[in-house]
Amino acid sequence: MDDDRADRMRDHHRRRHRKVSDAALVAGNAVTLLPTGRSVVEAVMDAIAGARRYVHMEYYTVDDVTLDGRSLFALMEQAVRRGVEVALIWDAVGSNDTSDEALERLEQAGVRLLEYHSINPFKQRFNLAVNDRDHRKLTVADGTLAIMGGVNMSRVYETPESAGRGQDADHAYWIDNGIRVQGPAVAEAHRIFFETWDANAGGEEPRLRGRDDAAPEICGDHTVRVAGSAPAERKPLFNQTMRAAIRGAKSHLVLATGYFVPTSREWRLLCRAASRGIRVDLLLPGYSDVQAAVHAARSLYGPLLKCGVRIHEVRHAMLHAKVATFDGVMTVIGTSNFDRRSVHYNNEIDAVVLSREVAGDVEAMLRQHIAASDRMDYGEWATRPATERLAEFTARLWKRLM
Repeated sequence: MDDDRADRMRDHHRRRHRKVSDAALVAGNAVTLLPTGRSVVEAVMDAIAGARRYVHMEYYTVDDVTLDGRSLFALMEQAVRRGVEVALIWDAVGSNDTSDEALERLEQAGVRLLEYHSINPFKQRFNLAVNDRDHRKLTVADGTLAIMGGVNMSRVYETPESAGRGQDADHAYWIDNGIRVQGPAVAEAHRIFFETWDANAGGEEPRLRGRDDAAPEICGDHTVRVAGSAPAERKPLFNQTMRAAIRGAKSHLVLATGYFVPTSREWRLLCRAASRGIRVDLLLPGYSDVQAAVHAARSLYGPLLKCGVRIHEVRHAMLHAKVATFDGVMTVIGTSNFDRRSVHYNNEIDAVVLSREVAGDVEAMLRQHIAASDRMDYGEWATRPATERLAEFTARLWKRLM
């Protein structure tokens, strides 16, 4: 694609996305793709180790990940000892397997902890809306750096690629990714963190640092919108973003998601895009920690394939990534899956990046995964065994909860 055409395509998507939300499309950022789960965790560890004033973190799952001898929790404790404020929001369901002892150790070290929607009725922050979860994954360091994407601070990322499918999903290699953002858009991500903290902290004092920081200086040429979806507040911004992007696609789109349980409106949008000549590639899991979601997705393969959508299943590893590119100029990456939970229940955070360079890096990464995956065929789907059809039927019965 030549420069003039890329500029026109980027302007086309910018115009479409101005209407999606009031969240700003912020210019002047540097955005770097972190192509693996391990690289994301390492970037978070580096951010904590290098922080001077504060590190603010918000995660669905947080555990004491250890990579190359570095412990996440030890790095957080060390940061506090050198005067850095460390604050962590963690989801009660997503971090249910994290030991109370480990979290108590963090708190005793001076880390400020906030549990989101406790599921323990005897705890102060017990919330009857137990289906509403904080699914975000975000680290902000010193107001100048934000790390986002689909990667939890989970020990699954200790597993090497050589493990493949492993003995189960918890011991498989997880395909995942994220981005490191520097520049004015960091302030937008930080604002979303403060919204969650303020809504759930109960007015705790002292106030967290960084609220009055000026927006970081321009340090690149990428335009970024940070979308903080909160369905309980009627803000399903990811859903609106993807609809606008799919409708506006001009040549091709590539979408990878760990849990593909779309609404009927969403999968029909993909069909319409393919029917009007857009090359639509879906990278989906053939193996998952929630296998019922795989069966629910497969029940839709027939109509999608007939429309011309190209479906590629990852069967050699566990796909957890949530990323899409459009027309080689726009990327959407973050925590939202293409499923009902991300529309109706989960608080999410996603970045829309308008950049030919970033989209090129992301698409090259996704094409590598596609090359290692299995291309689905309509004939194969139509002649699938009765056991598969039964599993799909069962999954459809409860897919509204996935």
